[in-house]
Amino acid sequence: MHELAHLHFADADASYEDARYAVFGVPYDGTTSFRPGTRFGPRAIREVSFNFESYDPATKIDFSEVPITDLGDLAVSRLPEEVAGQVADVAGDIVRDNKVPVMLGGEHTATVGTVRAVRPDVYVVCDAHLDLRDELDGTPYSHGCVTRRVLDTVEDVVIIGARSGDREQYEIAAERTRLYTADTVREQGIDAVLREVREHVAGRRIYLSIDADAIDCCLTPGLGTPEPFGMTPLDIREVVRALAPEVAGFDYVEVAPFDTGQTAAVAAQIVREFIARHWLAGQ
Repeated sequence: MHELAHLHFADADASYEDARYAVFGVPYDGTTSFRPGTRFGPRAIREVSFNFESYDPATKIDFSEVPITDLGDLAVSRLPEEVAGQVADVAGDIVRDNKVPVMLGGEHTATVGTVRAVRPDVYVVCDAHLDLRDELDGTPYSHGCVTRRVLDTVEDVVIIGARSGDREQYEIAAERTRLYTADTVREQGIDAVLREVREHVAGRRIYLSIDADAIDCCLTPGLGTPEPFGMTPLDIREVVRALAPEVAGFDYVEVAPFDTGQTAAVAAQIVREFIARHWLAGQ
């Protein structure tokens, strides 16, 4: 890890020793299959985080009073399997020090490493894509294989917002995951979906991963693999609000900031939302 000069997540001013939340970035997009650019996601999220007031009126929490540190960005390898290992090492140190890892991506491959470190009971992911391929473009650590790799170590996987995958992936999803498609969210409403999910995960440690492309690309177009007809930013906020108290590790990934800033802005606010709701639950 290296400290970014003059740039960290807003209000992440605590020392590592005092921090409850440890933010770090993984500026990697080495297995990108459509449009590159997610390597710039962590910086864009940090930059826009300074746009927001430190006070959160919904929780009455001031982020300047929450012990958050920003460790900077990982100096990533070019090989995706090595990136996953690097992330696992960093996140493992954070977990062993009794802190909550908050990862900024970068492509989704990095999530494999944080999940290994956190060792959750349940993995919950909001994603447009099933990511259940066993291999893509010659590597099992492609961003299109993330949920499949998670299934190597976590038996209980919940996918929310998916609307893309080949026939085999949908068959695997039906057999091995709880799948709530984007159409299901639209038809049933996010509150109804989350009632089921909360009942399913109650009392267990969760890893929560938000892929930026879970949101409809017409709303947040700064994406490497855009898909229309998806969730809304408010849907994602409800997911985070509902699950944050039980979350042991969190990430927001796949921000490719070549739009006018809305994708990174949503990401920064959702990260803040997670920290506020998790902190509030622990008070």
